[in-house]
Amino acid sequence: MDRRTFLATGTAAALMPAALTASAAQGDSPRTQHTLPSLPYEYTALEPFIDAKTMELHHSKHHKAYVDGLNKAEAEIAKARESNDFALIEYWSKKAAFHGGGHALHSLFWNIMAPPAKGGGGEPTGTLADMLTANFGSVERFKKQFTAAAIAVEGSGWAILHHRHSDGALIILQAENQHKLTTWNTTPVLAVDMWEHAYYLKHQNRRADYLAAWWNVVNWQQVQKNLKP
Repeated sequence: MDRRTFLATGTAAALMPAALTASAAQGDSPRTQHTLPSLPYEYTALEPFIDAKTMELHHSKHHKAYVDGLNKAEAEIAKARESNDFALIEYWSKKAAFHGGGHALHSLFWNIMAPPAKGGGGEPTGTLADMLTANFGSVERFKKQFTAAAIAVEGSGWAILHHRHSDGALIILQAENQHKLTTWNTTPVLAVDMWEHAYYLKHQNRRADYLAAWWNVVNWQQVQKNLKP
């Protein structure tokens, strides 16, 4: 899967469930009606590392806004095709990229976390551990670089571990907002949200504290499953 596919559909159907709604009456092909995915755990499940109120607001309000924004943008683009009026195509295309990126990355984010007693935390093993060591020198060096990249995100954005298709390498990149400064020919396999809504209630501006807590809920088994075969 390349980045274009990821942004359009997420990492897999399981991460981004959606229903198709027919719009044939408008002369358009069926369009995906994106929906907010359920979390694989309760809002309280990641306590004390990520507080329940942050999880609730983050998922039910912020992620939901991206889903709604993506549906709106794609509906407006479909209207533009039907009316042959593309005066606002630049605006709605940017909105689709912004909200689509937010939907895809949040769908990934929820699934690469788990309660500490149910797969979260600890250290990566197997193929993932071997790849991290081969690409960064050790798992510890990977964590240090990833943490540094996340803390250094300018404004709002993400730190993302990508699996590059061309050579199989694992690379760490930042995303501005959720769709800028990204790359092609990769699959995102691990991501941490560095928008303030992800951590401010508990940690205020202390990004390092947020990240130190976050490592305790990373679901390494899911990260390994996200690797491109």
